[in-house]
Amino acid sequence: MKTDLKLLLPALRRFAYSLTGTMADADDLLQNTVLRLLNAPAPEGVPLAQWAFKICRNLWIDDYRAQKVRRQATQHVDLQQQNFSDGEQDMLNDIQLGEVNTAMNQLPDEQREVLSLVAVQGLSYAEAASILAIPAGTIMSRLARARTAMVSALQQHRSPA
Repeated sequence: MKTDLKLLLPALRRFAYSLTGTMADADDLLQNTVLRLLNAPAPEGVPLAQWAFKICRNLWIDDYRAQKVRRQATQHVDLQQQNFSDGEQDMLNDIQLGEVNTAMNQLPDEQREVLSLVAVQGLSYAEAASILAIPAGTIMSRLARARTAMVSALQQHRSPA
């Protein structure tokens, strides 16, 4: 299980980041998820990835409910890079990442979860539906609304006021 868990960590960390919006909170969520996985392994017949994503999401929900202040913290874009270069492309990439991050943080939690699982993590609709314990049709509906909202938010941000 530990080997499988090591292979799953990067995807789980990206998922945690998409839920929390900051690397510090994502790392805390990832650590709590791994601790929970080590103390309560996946039930027999349940894939480790599915179990890990479900635990991560449930821990985030618990923390979200306990600390509603977290929502304000997710409005600030954390730059992941500590080494900045003078390149124009690096600056454009940072701006685009910030725009996408801001647009994602404006989505309702349900849409952001689905967008993260399907578009960022690359899970199938069925896998995402299983993790979130909702029908696949709901996944498709939330994903369509999330994509539409993202396009609209990015177009508004890029068009002059």
